[in-house]
Amino acid sequence: MKQKEKLTQKRLKELLHYDSETGIFVWRERILSQGRRSLKGGNVAGCKEPVGYIQIQIDGKLYRAHRLAWLYSYGYFPENAIDHIDRFKYHNWMSNLREVSRSCNIKNTGNPKDNTSGVKGVHWSNSDNVWVAQIAINRNPEYLGGYKSFGDAVCARLAGEQCLGWEGCDSSSPAYQYVQKNIIKKGAKE
Repeated sequence: MKQKEKLTQKRLKELLHYDSETGIFVWRERILSQGRRSLKGGNVAGCKEPVGYIQIQIDGKLYRAHRLAWLYSYGYFPENAIDHIDRFKYHNWMSNLREVSRSCNIKNTGNPKDNTSGVKGVHWSNSDNVWVAQIAINRNPEYLGGYKSFGDAVCARLAGEQCLGWEGCDSSSPAYQYVQKNIIKKGAKE
């Protein structure tokens, strides 16, 4: 049995057009080999996976659209992860995509669903009556301190992120956003 050839930029561009400003792939012409249904040129390619990524089937193999966008634009599949800067897995325009390490990609996450403080890594401790700041290092939570002030706890969390070299990995971190909006801008107004 002949091993399938690796998808190339040339083959991808024969089949699809990619708009780098919208992140949308469109079929170029009628494709008959895409399963039971035929797709006509001009149709948007792909569908959303349950986890939120757009996937596109090409020559019998499924690919995630953000990785195809990279191949289409740069001519190669990235060795590392592709991070969606704004954290929306279906926003595949080039200015929203960057090649990063897997650990950096994992750091660029928003608040967990059960977060009530609005800042990842900061929570209220009823038993100690303080705001607790923590950060995960290799999946292990590290205590950064307990603070009477929410702002102080957020600053401790942001300092923890910076000490671990998260700049660029999580520039849209909830701690960073809070400090920018509530401490730096307010201080500049005073």
